[in-house]
Amino acid sequence: MLQYHTAGESHGKTLIALVDGFPAGVELDCQPIDAELARRQGGYGRGGRQKLETDKVDVLSGVWHGTTIGSPIALQVVNKDYKIERMEDIERPRPGHGDLPGAIKYHGSIRGILERASARETAVRVAAGALAKQLLAPLGITAMGYVTEVGRIAVEPVEGTLQEQRELRDQSELYTINPEKDDEIKKLIDDCRNSGDTLGGVIETRVEGVPFGLGTHAQWHRKLDGLLAQAVMAVQAIKGVEIGMGFEAARLPGSKVHDEIRYDADKADTPTLGFVRPTNNAGGLEAGMTNGQPIVVRAAMKPIATLAQPLESINLKTHEPESAEYERSDVCAISAASVIIENVVAFEIARAVVDKFGGDSLAEIEARVKLFEEMSRKR
Repeated sequence: MLQYHTAGESHGKTLIALVDGFPAGVELDCQPIDAELARRQGGYGRGGRQKLETDKVDVLSGVWHGTTIGSPIALQVVNKDYKIERMEDIERPRPGHGDLPGAIKYHGSIRGILERASARETAVRVAAGALAKQLLAPLGITAMGYVTEVGRIAVEPVEGTLQEQRELRDQSELYTINPEKDDEIKKLIDDCRNSGDTLGGVIETRVEGVPFGLGTHAQWHRKLDGLLAQAVMAVQAIKGVEIGMGFEAARLPGSKVHDEIRYDADKADTPTLGFVRPTNNAGGLEAGMTNGQPIVVRAAMKPIATLAQPLESINLKTHEPESAEYERSDVCAISAASVIIENVVAFEIARAVVDKFGGDSLAEIEARVKLFEEMSRKR
């Protein structure tokens, strides 16, 4: 099974992702991984930490002559701002963080919790997802994440092909698919910064070229929509996940929700196998399985919990009321979150591909995908 674990603290020496079960035969290129790490550090509203770090991936194992060999792959991102041993503990837990529950759970310091709970850890989750994309690309599967809402400002995407929309997103300082909305959103972020407040938003990730049959209906813990929701919800500050129409489906009658099925012989050679839908309200997943349509996942990110104008808290030693501690933080990290979500979704799709088609080598997977599609067209 394709999986990964991460290790490291926000101000520790390094961050590590250990990827196990990655197929052999994938030509590994560090440049696109570094590009995703750079995008994660960008976006309007970020804090001072991003000026200190220039994240680059170092592949420590699992590769020979630039090609994966089927053994575990260790990905490292070194922290330039390494200073954990010089840092003091904090005494006033910050509302919205893991400070209080973590310190009580482990009977220890708040510092020990916040250093690991920090979103800095997501750097290597992005690296793992960017690695997974290099397995998906030869199969024609692509993922793209973008911002659709910041605070109460909704951003309608400009229509176009996936490539055209990707180019628009890369022009936007907020990673939206409508750069013309940037100035309005930047003003909102600036106003929040000036008032010592923070902002969240909504992210959408779309995965195209996905074959039929990833995931399964047979066991609840193997349903792909459940696995995607868990992976997305496990990203720091994410408080809600939707697939396809999501919560809006609960407000409409079934005739306005479910995607009608048609057949187009001209599209028999595409991942849809010719089974097309006029809508994609299901977000590419039915009964825990992919249905040939693009996968659409949406995530709601709460505002950053560290405020320059701190909320009320207590001193853990005296139990007296005091303002919460302040640690260097972003005002709005929704753009970075879109990069993280895109990559954790990509990893889950790669995991489902390996689960469905076998995972010893890329060549084996490609052959099995082709065989599966040939058998499916004969139905």
